[in-house]
Amino acid sequence: MDGKSSNTTPKIREKDVRGLKYFDQLAPLLERLHPVGCERDFAGNRVLHYDQYCMLILLYFFNPVVKSLRGLQQASELKNVQKKLGCPRTSLGSLSESVSVFNPECLKKIIAELGEQLVPLGRDPRLKDIRDTITLVDSTLLTILPHLTEAWVKPSNTSGLVKWRLHTHFELDRHVPRRIDVTPDGGGEHDERAVMQRTLESDRLYVMDRGYAKFALFNAIAAKSSSYVCRIRDNSVYKVLEDRPLSPEALAERVTGDKFIALGAGSAKKKPDHTVRLITIAAKPHQKRTVAPSPGCDGTIRIATNLLDVPAEVIALLYHYRWTIEIFFRFFKQILGCRHLLSGSQNGIEIQTYCAIIACMLITLWTGKKPTLRTHEMICWYFIGIASLDELLAHIEKLKKADARV
Repeated sequence: MDGKSSNTTPKIREKDVRGLKYFDQLAPLLERLHPVGCERDFAGNRVLHYDQYCMLILLYFFNPVVKSLRGLQQASELKNVQKKLGCPRTSLGSLSESVSVFNPECLKKIIAELGEQLVPLGRDPRLKDIRDTITLVDSTLLTILPHLTEAWVKPSNTSGLVKWRLHTHFELDRHVPRRIDVTPDGGGEHDERAVMQRTLESDRLYVMDRGYAKFALFNAIAAKSSSYVCRIRDNSVYKVLEDRPLSPEALAERVTGDKFIALGAGSAKKKPDHTVRLITIAAKPHQKRTVAPSPGCDGTIRIATNLLDVPAEVIALLYHYRWTIEIFFRFFKQILGCRHLLSGSQNGIEIQTYCAIIACMLITLWTGKKPTLRTHEMICWYFIGIASLDELLAHIEKLKKADARV
């Protein structure tokens, strides 16, 4: 969260902000946001508009010189920024307070439109027979000091920090998040499984870790004509209905079992209402090293799925790809700078989050490749004038040649 800047923080200059022509294609896309938040501004007093605020947030993602909300305010004073981004000079107070009238939901439509422009970056040939869109599901936490956030959000732990949870659906083929829903951390309606159940879509293959193992969620996914691959707990209760033979390919992937099972105990209402398949994979036993007690692995990974005809080794591969979303979270927090929140309100956090999704999509659209640390660095160097356009294009061409050799 932005605090008072140190006296040693250098002032942002015109020469520190270059490469803004890439934002030209964004202006028409964001233009529809301009009147949002002005519904009650009958006097026409609003200076900073929604589309302009989003352009400044995107500048923050792509320019390492801009490190804070105060840095954005300084950037808004630059003539080049005002001209290229269509942003007026704005005050720190306006940047902080304006998000309260901006509706984050409006950005979801823009994300959907950008998503339609993205083409699959290449699927593992071993997954070629998977018809549904492979969607990795997980969540990550952002923390903030309570005096810097909304008064109604209370600290959710003994550390006194307020935690926000980002519920993420990540498309494996396009390598970008399909959606991110921001909620305060906690149970009830903010529980990971409850949020996911509210956002289910048809024709998707949801890949999840054991925190999402819930029979009602499995049933809801199946009812949506979608499928799931989900790790279940080591102590899960089930009855084996059919033991299926393992192929040499499955054995090579350390698959130790392929069974149809009756999952759960108790009444039928509390069990899956469809056929469940259990794939077991050998793994190294371990205990998670976390402050709070957390389950590890007893030497077997148990995966439940309603994919009945997909080879067992492909199920194992799908679960292996679940770690891709963890890599995205690291990129999202550490590279795009989303570990640092520019706003403490839920509206502000959602807007920053959705703009981060747009930033990831822009990298993919500009380069034709998935967002990586090196590519993001090269784009940033171009934006501050260290790298030339020819050097940026040469970097992209090098990526294409590297893919061609694989």
